[in-house]
Amino acid sequence: MNKSRLEAFSDGVIAIIITIMVLEIKVPHGEHLSDLLPLWPVFLSYVLSFTNVGTYWVNHHHMLHATKRVNGPILWTNMNLLFWLSLMPFTTGWMGENHFAAIPMALYALDLGLCGLSYVLLQQQIIRAHGKDSVLASAIGKDTKGKLSMAGYVLAVPLAMLGMTAVAGALLVAIACMWLIPDRRIERKLVDE
Repeated sequence: MNKSRLEAFSDGVIAIIITIMVLEIKVPHGEHLSDLLPLWPVFLSYVLSFTNVGTYWVNHHHMLHATKRVNGPILWTNMNLLFWLSLMPFTTGWMGENHFAAIPMALYALDLGLCGLSYVLLQQQIIRAHGKDSVLASAIGKDTKGKLSMAGYVLAVPLAMLGMTAVAGALLVAIACMWLIPDRRIERKLVDE
């Protein structure tokens, strides 16, 4: 099957996710800059989530660029990724509104972990459909960055639950920052082809 509908649908869902997240930031009832101060946790959680969702969109785009065709398992695995991403506005809002409290932050980290796991499963389905010698398989290689991210998400959940929210938050920020460094593995492989 052609991949264009999968790309278009995924792009639309991700755009809606980002839109919903920004709409969760309520406008203060005041005209002074000081009226914005109570919103800092909500805004900070939005920035972190925007960075994460944006990173998924960029990497999803690159991954699909290396994909020639899709099948049923790829479609359903992509839907799984979109499901977990679609929970980001909820987990982001809950974490921000509750000033990075333990349980909301743990749920946020869990959602990020499930997004990461879903992305890995999608990669595996695409590689299964295209073969171990495919552009994507070659580009992913050992996927050290992906494995470090998953380990970080798994660690952040219990850290947050144990009340070490600053440590869990720093870990989540570090993972997001790690992905801000462009991942050019797929681009390089596509140029080599």
